[in-house]
Amino acid sequence: MATPLTDQEKRKQISIRGIVGVENVAELKKGFNRHLHFTLVKDRNIATPRDYYFALAHTVRDHLVGRWIRTQQFYYEADPKRVYYLSLEFYMGRTLQNTMINLGLQNACDEAIYQLGLDMEELEEMEEDAGLGNGGLGRLAACFLDSMATLGLAAYGYGIRYEYGIFNQKIRDGWQVEEADDWLRHGNPWEKARPEYMLPVHFYGRVEETKDGPKWVDTQVVLAMPYDTPIPGYMNNTVNTMRLWSARAPNDFNLRDFNVGDYIQAVLDRNLAENISRVLYPNDNFFEGKELRLKQEYFVVAATLQDIIRRFKTTKKGGPGRTSFESFPDKVAIQLNDTHPAMAIPELMRIFVDIEKLDWDTAWDLTKRTFAYTNHTVLPEALERWPVELMENLLPRHLQIIYQINQAHLDRIAALFPEDMDKLRKMSLIEEDGCKRVNMAHLCIVGSHAVNGVAEIHSNIIKSDVFRDFSELEPDKFQNKTNGITPRRWLLLCNPGLAELIAEVIGEDYVKDLSQLRRLNDFVEDAAFIRDVCKVKQDNKVKFAQFVEKEYRVKINPASMFDVHVKRIHEYKRQLLNCLHIIAMYNRIRKNPNAPFVPRTVIIGGKAAPGYHMAKMIIKLITSVADVVNNDPVVGNKLKVVYLENYRVSLAEKVIPATDLSEQISTAGTEASGTGNMKFMLNGALTIGTLDGANVEMAEEAGQENLFIFGMTVEDVAEMDKKGYDAMTYYKTIPELKQVMDQITSGFFCPKNPDLFKDLTNMLFKHDRFKVFADFEDYLKCQEKVNNLYQKPMLFYIHFFLSKAFFQGSFVFYISSFT
Repeated sequence: MATPLTDQEKRKQISIRGIVGVENVAELKKGFNRHLHFTLVKDRNIATPRDYYFALAHTVRDHLVGRWIRTQQFYYEADPKRVYYLSLEFYMGRTLQNTMINLGLQNACDEAIYQLGLDMEELEEMEEDAGLGNGGLGRLAACFLDSMATLGLAAYGYGIRYEYGIFNQKIRDGWQVEEADDWLRHGNPWEKARPEYMLPVHFYGRVEETKDGPKWVDTQVVLAMPYDTPIPGYMNNTVNTMRLWSARAPNDFNLRDFNVGDYIQAVLDRNLAENISRVLYPNDNFFEGKELRLKQEYFVVAATLQDIIRRFKTTKKGGPGRTSFESFPDKVAIQLNDTHPAMAIPELMRIFVDIEKLDWDTAWDLTKRTFAYTNHTVLPEALERWPVELMENLLPRHLQIIYQINQAHLDRIAALFPEDMDKLRKMSLIEEDGCKRVNMAHLCIVGSHAVNGVAEIHSNIIKSDVFRDFSELEPDKFQNKTNGITPRRWLLLCNPGLAELIAEVIGEDYVKDLSQLRRLNDFVEDAAFIRDVCKVKQDNKVKFAQFVEKEYRVKINPASMFDVHVKRIHEYKRQLLNCLHIIAMYNRIRKNPNAPFVPRTVIIGGKAAPGYHMAKMIIKLITSVADVVNNDPVVGNKLKVVYLENYRVSLAEKVIPATDLSEQISTAGTEASGTGNMKFMLNGALTIGTLDGANVEMAEEAGQENLFIFGMTVEDVAEMDKKGYDAMTYYKTIPELKQVMDQITSGFFCPKNPDLFKDLTNMLFKHDRFKVFADFEDYLKCQEKVNNLYQKPMLFYIHFFLSKAFFQGSFVFYISSFT
């Protein structure tokens, strides 16, 4: 059995939440009072909790500023290769606590706020989530920024400063209702506007052929105003930058057209230009081909590339500045987070060829060596395909460049595969079936030197199926980079009890190197340690139960198993399969109320895209089932169902540490990776899941015996697609499934409107792409295994620690641009 750290060794350590020094606390209190007085212009008699939050935020930010300036000075002088992460989404959540932890100020701030007679948790709850993302893709971007800063990489995140983030979800009478997320209404203490770096972005116009080459003229100009947010690394004095662009109309916007006309209307029309950064599109895994969205995508890349080139040209090392672009790919790595920033490829070509006057071949070589592309989905409805007509109107020069890129690409294919017209059609950047469209994934592949999927199974599907022709042509270009999460937010911040417990036995190096968690295997048979872990989990569950009672007026049993399924609502994520299991459990209790039953609280949360009818119906079904289950006296405390309204980063930080069972039950081959699966595992939950996304690697690393794996594999799904999926076969042969479906169809859960769920049941019986019935029986059997293990809590947590082996390196960020 391993020996825990001695008291002397513990004293040598700095607590992972920072030192509480008298000087630190006094300085923080002084800063707090100074900001309350001078920045907020309030005193303690009239200050509100929000004022206190702002005073604390400004005080903590003061500790960032020196490090931020010094980091940027160092990059200017050392001139390292810089990583630019381009993303239309950065789902940052709250900043205050994360900053305190990364600067080692958490304990000192706790003490200072306590001495000031205030409640730290109350102040932290005042902060709005920066919800500038839909789900996994945006949260991955946020985690990467934290990881890159912690690794000391010269990295920058570039995106859009949406005035309205992902909508706030209200559940009214069981239905999702959307409200605008006015997250900036109270101001944002973490950002710094940089009007001195404001840049023009052009739209519309026409292309004029001149003796010096094509010229884009008669354009409409929108200005891009940058707002910088500091991104601190963990305890390393590095502070990187996330730069988000906000659209501004130029002062002469439309006024030239109104010399003798309506001046007032011209000023009001400035809103048209500024709408570009007004709102985040709320779609996840669905392409909506609207002009405003294409404007957003070009807006962010046009501003960003101007900024990158300005920074490339102004370097201290080697003289006054660069005039040659020969070293551009050696100094600049641009990672495209999905196809949303794909217009960066033709835009960089336009800058090189039209403005910097490089020849085409040189420009193309530099461009390809600069870009790398991350694919995030294999769902066909999510792949971006922009109508040529729309692009020709909005970005005429870029369409010309895309045509030229495509011509050279197709010439190469034709030379390699003469007379194979089908291959030319499949690999073209332009789709000609019906409405002519630009395939943005093809543009990214052709214009990048590296293409990666986000889990091994996903990367293999990309190579063998979705982009097979491209992979066969350039196999070395395609690689895998399994997603990860930052342990600073997803363990230290959200689960301090577990983080401290781990640090006590293996030291605190694991915070930057999760492979250290392997050492926990030495404590699997340490009964005292396992008891401490159980206590931390139970404390987290009690705290979350109190939160649920306060927010949702549902009393849940902290001794019950917390079975949690939180993510975007989508058919492929199969919240419906979970819902059918809830009904089956309900029926079992009703059939035999005195039979032994492992108490369970099923917690489901997530947002549906506003226009996604089926996802909204799924929410209504879950809430209708919850109403019946929670109010049935026969069921009592044995089974409760809670729908978490407005699931977001700050709510994830509450529910994940309290979870016993993590639901990761997508149809095999549909979830690219998933990162929620990792967050739950890191916080002591066991996983029930299919062999999909990163679940596959989790099972390989941790041992399949330490996860609850069920259902069809990718190969099984492919085989079923060939033979045909017949939902009725399962309905007729599985009695529990038949009973559940008959209840939904007959209106048992909605007696006032028996046909309410007709669209859902029709889909499940007649055109369910994600084969819910096929996995139903195996899912129920697997849930029985969960029940059996949960009755032996010590064994339950031993499985958790054995499963932690998975974390041996999943989170060391390694950007594919560097290969």
